[in-house]
Amino acid sequence: MFAMMESARLEALHLAQDPATGLQAIIAIHNTRLGPALGGCRYLAYPDTDSAVRDAIRLAQGMSYKAALAGLEQGGGKAVIIRPGHVDNRGALFEAFGRMIESLKGAYITAMDSGTSSADMDCIAQQTQHVTSTTSAGDPSPHTAMGVYAGIRATALARLGSSDLEGLRIAVQGLGNVGFALAEQLAAAGVELFVSDLDPGRVQLAVEQLGAHAVSSEALLSTPCEILAPCGLGGVLNAQTVGTLHCAAVAGAANNQLASGEIADELEARGILYAPDYVINSGGLIYVSLQHRGYELPAITAHLAQIGLRLTDIYAHAQADKHSPARVADRLAERLLYG
Repeated sequence: MFAMMESARLEALHLAQDPATGLQAIIAIHNTRLGPALGGCRYLAYPDTDSAVRDAIRLAQGMSYKAALAGLEQGGGKAVIIRPGHVDNRGALFEAFGRMIESLKGAYITAMDSGTSSADMDCIAQQTQHVTSTTSAGDPSPHTAMGVYAGIRATALARLGSSDLEGLRIAVQGLGNVGFALAEQLAAAGVELFVSDLDPGRVQLAVEQLGAHAVSSEALLSTPCEILAPCGLGGVLNAQTVGTLHCAAVAGAANNQLASGEIADELEARGILYAPDYVINSGGLIYVSLQHRGYELPAITAHLAQIGLRLTDIYAHAQADKHSPARVADRLAERLLYG
């Protein structure tokens, strides 16, 4: 466990359990140089504790990089609750988790993530103020989509010479809350949409409401298009899939899109521009961070608009240094986090 922490340069790892509710929780705090750690809480089944710990550490590190390049006074953290086979009282479990957060005295602020909802955050809020994306705070998904849309326009400008998206073919993989909201914005901009999702109902909705073309999940990555927007699970770009891409750029909302750092170099070698995921999808983090600090919506929206400018700067550095944008983004974030 300490070897994992050292490898990721993790500051702290907290584990707690509450047999009365079935809570088994892990909070990873990666870096607090810029401010208290902020990151979502996952509520998922894991094959073993080691897998849950690794997930928390990996995601906490990504949150540090995301917060740093988003210009937030925030560190990176992540929480994982191992979902038990049976829960008598979900609300009580999340209240117990809230007490765990409160014991850290503000070092970590939690938020919604995979498997959790604003209702869960409301339960946590009964025990601690160090929580956001509650029912009253609002869903961060539309703000993530807004930031990704700004990032796609910046990517189109860098790779295709214009930020005007009308007539472009864009393939959106994953139509969850963020993916569908993004597809709506793209359709409004006159994009020819190709979409896939594991839920056929979401695909049908995009076909009917947005005029999208339905594509199977297996075929979407190889669909000829100008921009591929992965908005589902992570690791979608790997040694098997990267060679099948027929796009000019990859710019989407999914976390951890690259299976490894080497994939970024393969994309660069193929002339495919890659928008570093933790830069382009930082809109949700920006929203929950600034909303938690009391910022009004116009100020938050103005901050979201900076995502496109940030990507433009990264692309310029990448072109000048002849490195992939992913490598450049990592280097810039590490400079902010470690000096």
